[in-house]
Amino acid sequence: MKIGIDLGGSHIAIGVVDNDGRILEKKERRILKEEKKAITEFIEDYIFENIKNLSNIYQITSIGIAIPGTLNKNSIVRSVNLGIENYNIVERLKERIDLPIKIKNDAKCAALAENSYGSLKNYSRSIFLTLGTGIGGAAIIDNELLNTGELPGMEVGHMVIQKNGIPCNCGNKGCFERYASMKVLKNNLRNALGLDETTRGEQLLDMIRNNSIVNKDYEKIENVVNEFIENLSIGISNLVNLFEPEAVVIGGSFVFFEDVLLERLKKSLKNGKYLFNKREEIVLKPAVLGNDAGIIGASLI
Repeated sequence: MKIGIDLGGSHIAIGVVDNDGRILEKKERRILKEEKKAITEFIEDYIFENIKNLSNIYQITSIGIAIPGTLNKNSIVRSVNLGIENYNIVERLKERIDLPIKIKNDAKCAALAENSYGSLKNYSRSIFLTLGTGIGGAAIIDNELLNTGELPGMEVGHMVIQKNGIPCNCGNKGCFERYASMKVLKNNLRNALGLDETTRGEQLLDMIRNNSIVNKDYEKIENVVNEFIENLSIGISNLVNLFEPEAVVIGGSFVFFEDVLLERLKKSLKNGKYLFNKREEIVLKPAVLGNDAGIIGASLI
């Protein structure tokens, strides 16, 4: 059995994955604000304790870790959403765990999983996006991840879509993820409606689903959603213009909002002004593996 670990900006999940890509057991929890103050220690302790426990039940052969940000073979060079730089996670874990350990960018892990078992498996040329705290991406060319050399590339979340725009955690301004991540959509809805951060995503989703013209907040909700769709369309159109994929698949927490966002996004892409080569149809799909894609993809590294 293999271990797949999905290390996100606000959560960590560890799964035991068999050779058919099935998760046999999963441990998952949010990373609390206090734990982020000593994030590397928390990551090491959480992984070590769970691997130790799972090794008593399963015969583990390897560990793969999906991590947001720029990585090299063994280290996190820079992860904006985790607040980590130049951290040799593989070396640190191998001091306590005697198993092969590999790491890869989280969006690329999710793309590997969707390409093997999910929404991308019937296409040889595709784009995968993951929308959550930030935006990650991967390109699949002839059923292989686009190889960008030593650094992972495809930092689509930091593609600039607005000159001198909103400051990003990466140090630049106007980055795609500062306009079209799911975190931005949720925060903009909370701000427009005068809600605090305790208002969960499920509640916001219900507000969008049940929005009607008789609702006193109708225009506020519509304006936020329409602006989000417009900004997401700009970024996706740029990628389509570059790669002309057969399909675009979106994962992350976007999948929970599929019924209120997907058709709007398709319409915006087809009828918008950003695609160079116009088309009658856009193959735009949600990731079917959901938040398990990172775990499954990590096990495939």
